Amino acid sequence: MGSVPLPFPALSPRRQDQLIALCGLLGGAVLIVFKAYDQAGRVPPWAVVPPLLVMAGLELVRRTRTVLAVSVGGLVFVASVFLGNLTATLIMYTDLLYAAVIYGSPRMSRVLHLTGGATVLTLSALAAVYGGTSFALLVVVISALVFLGPVWTGDVVRKHRQQAEAERLRAEQTALLSEMDRREAIVAERARMARELHDVVANHLSAIAIHATGAQSVARRRNLPADDPLVEVLAVIRENSVQGLAEMRRMIGLLRDSGGGEVDESYAAPDLAAVDALLAKARAAGRDVGLDFELEERGERGEVPVPVGLAAYRIVQESLTNALKHAGPGLVSLRLEFAPGELRIAVDSPYRGGPGRELPGARAGLVGMAERAGLLGGSFEAGPQDGCWSVRAVLPRAQGNEGRA
Repeated sequence: MGSVPLPFPALSPRRQDQLIALCGLLGGAVLIVFKAYDQAGRVPPWAVVPPLLVMAGLELVRRTRTVLAVSVGGLVFVASVFLGNLTATLIMYTDLLYAAVIYGSPRMSRVLHLTGGATVLTLSALAAVYGGTSFALLVVVISALVFLGPVWTGDVVRKHRQQAEAERLRAEQTALLSEMDRREAIVAERARMARELHDVVANHLSAIAIHATGAQSVARRRNLPADDPLVEVLAVIRENSVQGLAEMRRMIGLLRDSGGGEVDESYAAPDLAAVDALLAKARAAGRDVGLDFELEERGERGEVPVPVGLAAYRIVQESLTNALKHAGPGLVSLRLEFAPGELRIAVDSPYRGGPGRELPGARAGLVGMAERAGLLGGSFEAGPQDGCWSVRAVLPRAQGNEGRA
């Protein structure tokens, strides 16, 4: 559920103090106009205005100058009692006491408790001596509400705020410790996976490459022709095992990265930005067999999701590798079409048909390319067409289709 926007922007502390002072002035002005203050018959209206103005001015520094506000406010309140007690002045004075406890030091709170209690006792004692018990009880209630009520309220609010802040800090520390434990667990698991890949899978791939190289040496000593199916199968095995070792090293490097620093660029997942490097390698390798390569891009590349970019890179890589292994002399064209909703890949290479071209394991790359496209919700097809070997892949660019490439 989205958050409901507030009808009014939140006021800054300074704006809040200004609003409190303005409300006090307006409320006091209304009371003065209607002569709703003590001794209205004997005290002229202008006499209650100065305490009101001074108290409103002290409201502007209630957070920053708590000692000054309370001290001056107390003197002004005493003066207002004799000049004509105005309710707005009284309310603003109680707010100054409350703010002094909230925003002042703990020592300020203790001082206000002591002075407030002493004031209540003094006033009640004087009332009992000159006015009797009933009047003294009334003075105790009223003076306690004025001098102790705001102080007690501020003390309770301050303790709750401190407790809430302590709970927030404790929650942040707990979350930080949990995050550190989670990262340590992830790092340990990645290190374990890297060891397993290095000690088991990589060793097996290395053994396959070594044995394939040895078998090629035996075939050369027996003077087997280069187009012999056995020699070509050994070449396919060795090349794929070497490529697998390179990819395994990349994966091991990614897993061993602790996440605390920047990932080594040599281990970064490839994407379409590396297609030019692929073509440069393919051109260098294809010169000896009469192959040339060209790239054509259509549309705006824009931002390609990482899974789509990785799958596209792998499909282009496998297509160029197949062209180097199986295509006849000629031009290999690579076309990338960037549409708003999809990425289309087209690779056309000279088709060299004939017997002996279907080698064991030769279609494993085609299966892998089809799987990559299928995992992203796309399509893939490859086969001879008009004298060329055509590869066509369509990959959706939507972020929601984040399959595993």
